[in-house]
Amino acid sequence: MKKIFKILCYTTCLAALSATPVYAEEENDEGVLESYNRAMFTFNAIADHYVIKPVALGYRAVTNDFVRERVRNFFDNMKEPISVVNHTLQGDLLDSGKSLGRFLINSTLGLLGTFDVASGWGISKNLTDFDRTLAAWCVPDGPFFILPLFGPSTPRATASMVADAYMHPVYWVGKYSSFGEDWERYSFYYGISALGFVSLREANIEFLDKLTANSVDPYSTIKSAYIQNRLKIGVCGQKEVSAEDAGYDFDFDDMDDE
Repeated sequence: MKKIFKILCYTTCLAALSATPVYAEEENDEGVLESYNRAMFTFNAIADHYVIKPVALGYRAVTNDFVRERVRNFFDNMKEPISVVNHTLQGDLLDSGKSLGRFLINSTLGLLGTFDVASGWGISKNLTDFDRTLAAWCVPDGPFFILPLFGPSTPRATASMVADAYMHPVYWVGKYSSFGEDWERYSFYYGISALGFVSLREANIEFLDKLTANSVDPYSTIKSAYIQNRLKIGVCGQKEVSAEDAGYDFDFDDMDDE
């Protein structure tokens, strides 16, 4: 727990370094940052076209809707403990209790979460993460950038991804369980993580294809859609930030609501 606390402190400080207007990019750095972003976007697009998307299509080809839904339910259930911690950090003890209840019910009666029994009992899903926790703590988002393979992100989103990864149940099972050798435990962790990545990509094949199909500049389209979606998180408990307050000059009035 001491190690996790240090990691959370580190990621919070990392996000705090972005304490500029949300999504604002300093004019002197905008050219450099956009050059990097476009280069990394191109790299990701090539990797997706030749590796990631074909793997996702192969996964779709060898499974059916029932199996894929069970896999998605499993990974959603693994996010419940993360939600328990973050709902608590956000001061929402009621939703924290609901997430804990959902995890216990679905992990047992729902066969490791592959079936969403809790929703059938009226306990609705309300996932959250460290990103929303930092937003509730008034940590601004910072500039938009592209991560290798993971795609669009911000300093706050990246900090959240790292913190949530260390809270993920699969990480704890893989690291501290007593079964097998070290390489077997790490293979288990990275294997499960890879399956989650492929499952997520498969679920968004049509959405991403449609988003960029008729776009003259796919990078700008993806950036605008990503930023528009993140505005809904807001900061300091504010539910949504207006485009004027966001501090960027991208116009996405023409974006479809997906």
